[in-house]
Amino acid sequence: MKKTIANTTIEIIRGDIASQPDMQAIVNAANAHLLNGGGVAGAIHRAAGPGLEKECKPMGPIRPGEAVISGGHNLPNKYVIHCLGPVYGQDKPEDKLLADCYRNALLLADKKEIESIAFPAISTGIFGYPAEDAAHVALKTIIDTIPNLTNIRTIRVVLFGQDDFEIWKKALAG
Repeated sequence: MKKTIANTTIEIIRGDIASQPDMQAIVNAANAHLLNGGGVAGAIHRAAGPGLEKECKPMGPIRPGEAVISGGHNLPNKYVIHCLGPVYGQDKPEDKLLADCYRNALLLADKKEIESIAFPAISTGIFGYPAEDAAHVALKTIIDTIPNLTNIRTIRVVLFGQDDFEIWKKALAG
């Protein structure tokens, strides 16, 4: 599923965030200390190799909504942008912090002259953010941020499961 706004295309696909060779940057749904973990962070760290954790360690801890950038190491991507999403029911206000993740990652990527970026569904795993609500917050933020971008031409959201894929497709369709 695709939608083009201005000169930027938003894509929703089903796949593995750590296997997006045509993207300059991927986004890690990171933990505060930017270390290896479960879910998306674990998949990205396993694919990138131990150099990623070594590079990231001095950058942590980060707060919910913040984004930092590292190299891609053994990934096919030049960069990894690490965002700490909110824990649903704990980090308040959840919607603002989740929006900050997407906005800050996009602005950081654009500043680095990155043209393509892939996101996972931030905070919807172990952090418990309801998938439909997260999709709406994320897509509204992405769409609202596009007019402020000068370099990014492709924004991809990569969903691992079929249910999440269907939720995000429906949200993008409006």
